[in-house]
Amino acid sequence: MTSGKNGITYAEAGVDIDAGNALVDRIKPAAKRTNRPGVASGLGGFGALFDLKGAGYTDPVLVAATDGVGTKLRIAIDTGLVDGVGIDLVAMCVNDLVCQGAEPLFFLDYFATGKLETEQAARIIEGIAEGCVQSGCALIGGETAEMPGMYPAGDFDLAGFAVGAMERGTALPEGVAEGDVLLGLASNGVHSNGYSLVRKLVEISGNSWESDCPFGPGKLGEALLTPTRLYVRQVLAAIRAGGVHALAHITGGGLTENLPRVLPEGMGATIDLDTWDLPPVFRWMAETGGIVEREMLKTFNCGIGMIVVCAADRAEALAELLRAEGETVARIGTVTTTPGIAYTGKLL
Repeated sequence: MTSGKNGITYAEAGVDIDAGNALVDRIKPAAKRTNRPGVASGLGGFGALFDLKGAGYTDPVLVAATDGVGTKLRIAIDTGLVDGVGIDLVAMCVNDLVCQGAEPLFFLDYFATGKLETEQAARIIEGIAEGCVQSGCALIGGETAEMPGMYPAGDFDLAGFAVGAMERGTALPEGVAEGDVLLGLASNGVHSNGYSLVRKLVEISGNSWESDCPFGPGKLGEALLTPTRLYVRQVLAAIRAGGVHALAHITGGGLTENLPRVLPEGMGATIDLDTWDLPPVFRWMAETGGIVEREMLKTFNCGIGMIVVCAADRAEALAELLRAEGETVARIGTVTTTPGIAYTGKLL
């Protein structure tokens, strides 16, 4: 080992290891909040351990999902309102995962930025922890990547990875049949899809993120950053009650593209658009951009964030259970033997 004056350091190249360590210390309490049966190690190791038997499974099948938040991040970055995008990240993964019939067990995140700002990063990861708490899964690890030259100042990107489990033989979809009822669970806004179009519509409207919201209280940017709803605990309760044949998370592709993914080949559905009220944000977007009904239905959730496909004789009981769990539920249609989605009624 040689002695002498120190040359250029990693910090001078733009990567601050001390800041990364400070972030880990800051988020440990948030991660600890998410602990659940099965967690076998905390943050800081080279890998994270999870005990499936400790989680209560005897013959488990693992299910994995990964996703991001998309260009909704642009609004969060521009407004500085980053607290909710972590919830979005978790929701986009675990809402997909539960559609297979699986219980989310643990979550890992990837946070990348050009220069690590500890306060900003901590708020984002604390949001991720909140999403994990709401969905009953543990935040057991992740990666914070500081990459100078890869992102403009203040920018960041997020990706999430969720792993769940179910007992062998309980996977969904299963048993979908003609006459099954579609229960629509309400969304609370745009969720995390279609934001490239959303941002274009805001530009067309002449508004800014700081403008008064034209479809509700508060500022426009804040309204559009409403976090994606988490349906996990509610839907798992419905699955355990019996009669659920399939679940469809209504994300990119809207109602038109997502529901057919869980229907058997050769089958389709009829959806009555008069069975729920279109949230004001979607009506504003449609009017601002002159967007026709069919385009809205294949781009946005249009007020329905999750569809439960269930046996007709269980529909009312499951609807009541879901309402008791805090969901707004509408009986929106039925499964048919005609491929594709047929709409009746009027959305706009």
